[in-house]
Amino acid sequence: MSIDRSLKIKSALQRHRNVLTRAERIEQLKGEERWSEDDSLFGLPKVAHRKSHVGRKAAKEEVAKEAAPEAAAEAPESEEKES
Repeated sequence: MSIDRSLKIKSALQRHRNVLTRAERIEQLKGEERWSEDDSLFGLPKVAHRKSHVGRKAAKEEVAKEAAPEAAAEAPESEEKES
C-alpha cells in the first residue's frame, strides 16, 4: 500500500510547476520591466517559466578546468619521449 501524499515530507512535494500564480507572474514581469502599477491585474501577458538546473554546468566546468592543466602538463613530456 502506498503512502498518502499529505503524509510525505515537505521537500519531497516541492517540484517544478509549469503554472505560476498571479503574484509570481507580476513579480517576474516587474523584473523584466514589463509591468507598471497602472496595469490591470486581469489579462496578464504570458510569462515563460523554465526549469533551471543551478550549479550543474559550473561543476562540470570546474572538473574540466582541473583536468586541462594536468593534460597540458602530460603532453610536452610525451612529445619529448617520442623525439
